[in-house]
Amino acid sequence: MTKSFFKPTAVLTIIAVMMALILGVVHNLTKEPIAETRNQKVLAAIEVVTGEFDNDPFAEKMIITTPDKKSKFEMYPARLDGKLNAVAIKSYTNRGFGGRIELMTGFDVYGAIKTFKIISANETPGLGSKTDEPKFKKQLEGFHPEKQILRVRQDGGDVDAVTAATISSRAVLRAIERAYSAFRNFNSRSGDE
Repeated sequence: MTKSFFKPTAVLTIIAVMMALILGVVHNLTKEPIAETRNQKVLAAIEVVTGEFDNDPFAEKMIITTPDKKSKFEMYPARLDGKLNAVAIKSYTNRGFGGRIELMTGFDVYGAIKTFKIISANETPGLGSKTDEPKFKKQLEGFHPEKQILRVRQDGGDVDAVTAATISSRAVLRAIERAYSAFRNFNSRSGDE
């Protein structure tokens, strides 16, 4: 019985070790290309939301927090000729119809929204995914959360929700609101306002 138990166990152990080694090699081979692809996606989103810049936003990336210190976001300064032109803030919410929504929001130096770009979401195609389309985005261009209410009209705000996608619209606005809250908290701490 010992011999019949030992041989299959040894074979399975060898197979498991070999598979672990193969997975480790594959992970090491794909780690950098995956990170590069992710960085290119983030850089493309930064370009969309901030407009023109001539610096390296990744080199100047900062981590900023909401006033309650519960949420941390990445902030990428966009400079043109050495002068701060805008910032891009990567934020998220877990309140989307399909769960987590990650987006990049651009703010000018005064805190007005330039635009936003959804980086990842699992919203319903043809409904919730329309929050990343020009019709919804256009109403937020130049929108200042200090002067207007960053909520859908059904909730007493100044933004029209996407028809049949109110949950997704609320989620996107929530992610933008959180990004703005962190931006404002950063500015008040640094004395830039």
